[in-house]
Amino acid sequence: MTTLPYHVLQRTSSITRKLGKCMSDLVSQQKEVCLRFNADYEPMDLNLMVGVSKNFLSGVLPLNGLRNPPEGQACGWFLWAGEEFSEAQDFFEVCHAHHLVDRCPKVTRYLGLAPGWRFLLAGDYEDVWFDAKLLEV
Repeated sequence: MTTLPYHVLQRTSSITRKLGKCMSDLVSQQKEVCLRFNADYEPMDLNLMVGVSKNFLSGVLPLNGLRNPPEGQACGWFLWAGEEFSEAQDFFEVCHAHHLVDRCPKVTRYLGLAPGWRFLLAGDYEDVWFDAKLLEV
């Protein structure tokens, strides 16, 4: 059995602690959003897949999200930017949810909302609501 050098173990331990703190903060933020909107909290596995529009990280507003029931490796979240939601086959790309933690942290606090919930963000404007039709997918 190979033993890792002490400095490697220390660095790994530090990274694990930072990641644990980041995840703890994220869970707290998600629970706070659910509490504010009287929504059920449903933790999301960050290793699952999210549907993200090609323009989502472009700076276009508003940012929109909706959560269908999870299925297979998909967590149910679809995120897009702008006023228009497209039914086109290539409108969404798939990525692991953990990529959003770094790339678009302002939306990750909403990803604990249970299936059936939606959100819209535009600058300081925030709207979060339940849409029962999302559960009929």
